[in-house]
Amino acid sequence: MKKTGGELIVEALKANGVKRLSCVPGESFLAVLDALRDSDIDVLVCRQEGGAAMMADCWGRLTGEPGICMVTRGPGATNASAGLHISRQDSIPMILFIGQVQREAREREAFQEIEFRRAFTEFAKWVGEIDDAARIPEFVTRAFAVATSGRPGPVVLTLPEDMLRDEVEAPRARHYANVEAHPGRRQIDDFYLRLLKAERPMVILGGTRWDADAVADFQSFAERFQLPVGCSFRRQMLFDHLHPCYAGDVGIGINPALAKEIKESDLLILLGSRMSEMPSSSYTLIDIPYPQQSLVHIYPDPSELGRVYRPDLAICAAPADFVAALADLEAPAEPHWTERTARLHQAYLAWSTPPSTGPGAVHMGPIMEWLEVNTGPQTIFTNGAGNYATWVHRFHRFRRFNTQAAPTSGSMGYGLPAAVAAKRLFPEREVICFAGDGCFLMHGQEFATAIRYGLPIIAVVVNNGIYGTIRMHQEREYPGRVSSTDLTNPDFAALARAYGGHGETVETTAEFAPAFERARASGKPAIIEVKLDPEAITPTRTLSEIAQTKAGEHAQGSPASGNRYGAT
Repeated sequence: MKKTGGELIVEALKANGVKRLSCVPGESFLAVLDALRDSDIDVLVCRQEGGAAMMADCWGRLTGEPGICMVTRGPGATNASAGLHISRQDSIPMILFIGQVQREAREREAFQEIEFRRAFTEFAKWVGEIDDAARIPEFVTRAFAVATSGRPGPVVLTLPEDMLRDEVEAPRARHYANVEAHPGRRQIDDFYLRLLKAERPMVILGGTRWDADAVADFQSFAERFQLPVGCSFRRQMLFDHLHPCYAGDVGIGINPALAKEIKESDLLILLGSRMSEMPSSSYTLIDIPYPQQSLVHIYPDPSELGRVYRPDLAICAAPADFVAALADLEAPAEPHWTERTARLHQAYLAWSTPPSTGPGAVHMGPIMEWLEVNTGPQTIFTNGAGNYATWVHRFHRFRRFNTQAAPTSGSMGYGLPAAVAAKRLFPEREVICFAGDGCFLMHGQEFATAIRYGLPIIAVVVNNGIYGTIRMHQEREYPGRVSSTDLTNPDFAALARAYGGHGETVETTAEFAPAFERARASGKPAIIEVKLDPEAITPTRTLSEIAQTKAGEHAQGSPASGNRYGAT
């Protein structure tokens, strides 16, 4: 039976388990949109392609299956590239389908034409174009396999619009095959002997390809061996923060005590993490290429093993497969490092206790403490990038897997579309988006998507009237010379109401709790604008203090000190 290319695309998506996708419609893939009308795939229509791609990334992040996004050529595709970059750097499986110009017009710079192989190769694991509708099952199934195998990431498939209208006979699409690499028995034995000989071991969890069972099983392993465990940047949901083995997050503004212990460990175990620039404190925690610590690196893609750090033991395996192989290892009766693990956990608890005061009338510390008491362990927190995110990453204690969606690539604007996607995926769970004023307005229009689909997310917009992180660096490097970092903002609460949602404005700390409860009770998508003094740039330092420190260093002729990337 002949089918159109559009029908075959939808059939291939369903065969590969797709239940939902995000899109901004375009005339270049009308045939797919028509076929979707007759399917049960949940189509989330978005307001900008960057937000649509970020929603697909969030679905890939929270499910482990490729998030699906469809956009049109030219401006639609280039808008979506922001989400592609996040997916690539964060190792998230995603497939971006792009409507393309008709085949006879290619290479003429036709209307909105882009040669996507040249344009997007840096963003994606594979960029393909389907010239023949009969090959759609082949291309789509391959896209799923590539996006999920090894180090996961995005795939781009372009769809010439005339190809989508062709009627052809094609084989029925089948589900893609998972490709796994399992650790060998010798490797597990080697790992076990290294662990038993260690005096100061440290584990850092990160990356993707985890699931709830793997997280729970590794926590049990860590508990049996009394191992100290840290989580890589924006991967905090991989370990219960109140577990006595948890040592803290290894990211921007790392606890100095934890950084010291990592540097002084005699066995460093990287499980699932690439340990890239942010978690490595700009490549200072581990020497390149030969670490001072004995390094065991477990990662599902052989091309990453030894690429930056030369491990003493490299194991090519996904986290779940490696963790499964640890089940029968017998823990020592009295591990050498038990006291050290307890000390590291106490240091984490002290580090993650927020300050009670600060500049201005609104103090974020008590707000975070209130949220810790008044939100459940299954609450999903999303955010983009900016100094405001420090309040979530340092002071929120994640307890469960799949409760965090935040870009390790540091992309602004991610939190709001991610919250929309998370609420669509888990309607029974509370979803809280944290955003700065600059961050929110990069993709704040997706609040309209939340309104249309009745998704009662709560967005906490921390408004300090500046691009805070850039201003902090500016005051550090060029004190007193403010340039291009001041913002003029709308009334965010009024904006929420204009969209049809619930809006609140918080100007004192005491106003936050009742405002949040009203937002929660409204049953609508909500924005809570928190007016924060711009001096409250980090939990421990003000803008003025940062500028004065730099000015003093200039006067003394000494180099700047401190964390290059953000708050400590």
